[in-house]
Amino acid sequence: MNGRPGESEKGGADTLVRRIAEINNKVARALSRSDDPHREVGLIAVSKTFPVEKIRDAIDAGLPSFGENRVQEIVPKYEELKGQKIEWHFIGHLQTNKVKKLLEVPTKYIHSLDRLELAEELERQLQKRGELREVLIEVNTSAEASKSGVVPEEAMELIRKVSRLSSIRIKGLMTIGALTEDNEIVRRCFRQLRDISLQVRDESIDGVEMSELSMGMSGDFEIAVEEGATIIRVGTAIFGDRYSPVL
Repeated sequence: MNGRPGESEKGGADTLVRRIAEINNKVARALSRSDDPHREVGLIAVSKTFPVEKIRDAIDAGLPSFGENRVQEIVPKYEELKGQKIEWHFIGHLQTNKVKKLLEVPTKYIHSLDRLELAEELERQLQKRGELREVLIEVNTSAEASKSGVVPEEAMELIRKVSRLSSIRIKGLMTIGALTEDNEIVRRCFRQLRDISLQVRDESIDGVEMSELSMGMSGDFEIAVEEGATIIRVGTAIFGDRYSPVL
């Protein structure tokens, strides 16, 4: 991409507008190479570690959707930006003891549901609030121990069990591609997620949709779009170098 990392610190919304346009152009080209070139691909700006001022710049640049990895970061940002029209996504590993706090934020999707224990705690807290939430099941397609996510072989069973919970709606799947320079390995991760999605569709499980595939980040979103992504999660390609954690 054009522009040096960290340039957004100086350029503000103008720099972000250019970077977003470059991302959108890359998405359009990747779609043209895919099997479904008319698919819509949503762009989530991953704002973790960046201060609220950078989110305001991104809003001014035309971005409505933001993703955060940590409950202790998304909650205060939500509180400070309540007057803005923002679609919040939680995309990080979620501990069961942080569920109650997270639900203070009206998320569009929780992308990282990866175990039954977490689903059951979500269900308990949602029942207390009288709410429904939409989630994505996170699958560890790279087999990397450092990554969260249900293993692919157990994804179907987890989906069946979560589907029986009355306050949770499964809308699709999420994965993080392998951390490697080998694009074919990364592509296999995304292709596997798409294949699991198709298998789940074939099961026709009540209350389960496979309308979303959340996959692809700054370094690999073009491959993800080629393989069927409907949501990409992009941080540094929008904002530049990350700030040191603020919380």
